[in-house]
Amino acid sequence: MKELSLNILDIAKNSVRAGAKNIEINLNEDENGILTLVISDDGRGMDKNTLKSVSDPFYTSRTTRKVGLGIPFLILAANQAGGDVNITSKTEEEYPKDHGTTVTATFDTKNIDFTPLGDVTGSLLTLIQGDPDIDYFFKHSTPRFTVTLSTKEIRKTLGEDISLSEPEIILWMKEYLEDQYNV
Repeated sequence: MKELSLNILDIAKNSVRAGAKNIEINLNEDENGILTLVISDDGRGMDKNTLKSVSDPFYTSRTTRKVGLGIPFLILAANQAGGDVNITSKTEEEYPKDHGTTVTATFDTKNIDFTPLGDVTGSLLTLIQGDPDIDYFFKHSTPRFTVTLSTKEIRKTLGEDISLSEPEIILWMKEYLEDQYNV
């Protein structure tokens, strides 16, 4: 993928397909140029065999196509930029109250092969608009600024009767995020 924001979109959509009600997306860039991406959810989780298979491009749980390239592309992007990917998961069957999956990827942003971050705001808004009933928490921290968005907090303010997919709400969230990035 040409931008990490597309990897974020793909992995978060996997969380949606796994029945997640809460998805957290954290980006942390440190002063040494190391970017850590963590996407965690409370979906069904993956058993040990599935967890071993997700890095195989010829494995997918989808029935619409025979390949699953999201995780393999993320691993490739991380490895090319001197980083790594770690995936942990707990199944709902084994852990009824504490299940889900966490994908952690690290990248050296100073590496010539670092894939640009891309339009993270656009990816996040696409996720929210496509699945407005899911609670998303987003945080992007750098040495210069921190950007956050919590759909749970927005829902508290607006009330449950207003969908977060309403165009006016999406536009407000876009402007809210852009204001935080324009420090």
